[in-house]
Amino acid sequence: MKPSSITQTLFNQLNFRGDRQKVISSNIANINTPGYKTKDLVFEKQLEEADKSRLKLYTTNEKHLSSFSNDLDPTKRDIINVKGLEEQNDGNNVNLDAQMSEMAKNKVMFDAIQASIRKDSSLFKSVIEASSKN
Repeated sequence: MKPSSITQTLFNQLNFRGDRQKVISSNIANINTPGYKTKDLVFEKQLEEADKSRLKLYTTNEKHLSSFSNDLDPTKRDIINVKGLEEQNDGNNVNLDAQMSEMAKNKVMFDAIQASIRKDSSLFKSVIEASSKN
């Protein structure tokens, strides 16, 4: 049983952030590897493609059906080579400052998602405790 309908989305995002942290760590670990190209893990690409292919429906009455479609796979992620970065003489294009910044942003998002899951779980727990007192 899930605490709320958004819990699965939060866990999917938590998994994505954990996987992205691994990719960023790999970039940092390969900072001195000749020819290594900076990689990134993206989910947004799938969202953009879904937006382009989806027919936009307009509603003129609140009783009309919405155009919501739940055909996205939250586990589908792509590892891409980041384009447009300055390369060193050995062909490596990892920038330590940029990767540390991305790691910090990813950690902030990870912590925020964890806090949301804890809050969601505590609300669910309080509802269960309140109902057991009756």
